[in-house]
Amino acid sequence: MSLRKSFGLLSATAALVAGLVAAPPAQAAANPYQRGPDPTESLLRAARGPFAVSEQSVSRLSVSGFGGGRIYYPTTTSQGTFGAIAISPGFTASWSSLAWLGPRLASHGFVVIGIETNTRLDQPDSRGRQLLAALDYLTQRSSVRNRVDASRLAVAGHSMGGGGTLEAAKSRTSLKAAIPIAPWNLDKTWPEVRTPTLIIGGELDSIAPVATHSIPFYNSLTNAREKAYLELNNASHFFPQFSNDTMAKFMISWMKRFIDDDTRYDQFLCPPPRAIGDISDYRDTCPHT
Repeated sequence: MSLRKSFGLLSATAALVAGLVAAPPAQAAANPYQRGPDPTESLLRAARGPFAVSEQSVSRLSVSGFGGGRIYYPTTTSQGTFGAIAISPGFTASWSSLAWLGPRLASHGFVVIGIETNTRLDQPDSRGRQLLAALDYLTQRSSVRNRVDASRLAVAGHSMGGGGTLEAAKSRTSLKAAIPIAPWNLDKTWPEVRTPTLIIGGELDSIAPVATHSIPFYNSLTNAREKAYLELNNASHFFPQFSNDTMAKFMISWMKRFIDDDTRYDQFLCPPPRAIGDISDYRDTCPHT
């Protein structure tokens, strides 16, 4: 072999080795929190997502700071840990009033704890503290704590539980997402909230009218990293107590986008959907960054 050919072969080999060393593996460039297949409209509206789910009860006698509840979690052990969501029911209600949400959200790759409150009459500030206590239990003491990424947590709730969701986000700014649903609270301004917050209201809500609750709350979120307001057409205060595909679609998309930092879900949030069909109003601070 000539010297020129030998030198050319050595150069090509060195370049190939350098390229292999310099190029990061494909999985290193991917989002480490991304879970599940590419989302579609039909998948988000389906009764169940791509993950099989198990559930377990939590006795109020085994916890402190909240009244027990129920945990829902993906059964797979091959996807690493998951983000977690605590959800509170509303005034005088039990978790059973929202129970459809637990497996629905968990089946898209979250650990969910639906809480019972200390009393049925607890006010929003108390419910906010209980949501945070439930997250602390979930990440520190529960039997599924090894499935949870304690750095990726969120809260949601209905009515006074929705008001409690805002209280929790105000108190713990490290939360990744918050979704108050038909929220009720005497405090109308929330500039302290930094958490990406989606407020879902009902157009015909007479208990927490959107004109005096959801919309002022949304407008006051001046320091939230991101915010959105979804208003459901002809919906009363009690719309979350029944399976609702539009509500589920936006809740899943918001949680996936901000708990998992999964930009595949931007398409369902930005640009804002038109007020048509099930939606009477939608506002958003697009684009998400």
